[in-house]
Amino acid sequence: MIKVLIVDDNPFITDGLSLILKNETDFSVIAAVNQAKTAIKICQQQEIDVVLLDIRMPEVDGVAATREITSSSAAKVLILTTFDDDQEIHQVLENGASGYLLKNVPAKQIVAAIRNVATGNFVAQQDIWQKIKPQLGQSATTDLTMLTHREQTILAAIAAGLTNRQIAKQLFISEGTVNNNISSILHKLELKHRTQLAIYYLTGQR
Repeated sequence: MIKVLIVDDNPFITDGLSLILKNETDFSVIAAVNQAKTAIKICQQQEIDVVLLDIRMPEVDGVAATREITSSSAAKVLILTTFDDDQEIHQVLENGASGYLLKNVPAKQIVAAIRNVATGNFVAQQDIWQKIKPQLGQSATTDLTMLTHREQTILAAIAAGLTNRQIAKQLFISEGTVNNNISSILHKLELKHRTQLAIYYLTGQR
């Protein structure tokens, strides 16, 4: 069961998302709150798998909330917002967000994104990916030269939110080969898991 916390200052959004997610048998909506500071406390006191978080909130914004939630709990943060400001995107990713979606995406894409984030994948819709990709940090660009061409391709696919199965299908290789390549990438870049790989590729931040 994926335990979800919904955070948005618009009650129509929280109510709507609650209804959508409660129809999914593998989801449990723990709470729907309108302030980020309340969400931080809940994450510190309860076991939450995914926090669905708006980026512009009263008192404590989404960037600060993401930093506090990811540093003080095991919960993963998935940003769901109407704003696609470049600086805000980079700030939340640098502070540990596991995904970034705009509210204009279909409900089924939000549901799929929550499942992906819960299993350790990074998620960004195509519009956001296109905004981030040209702005890769210089440190990341430099370090990527130590990777083989295939490893670089797999790393880009991870950052785009593809699963190992999807990567294998796209590259016409086995999932085992994908796993081996990911292990090699993690070792070379001195990182621990695929979410760190995605964030590092997108922002240049370890």
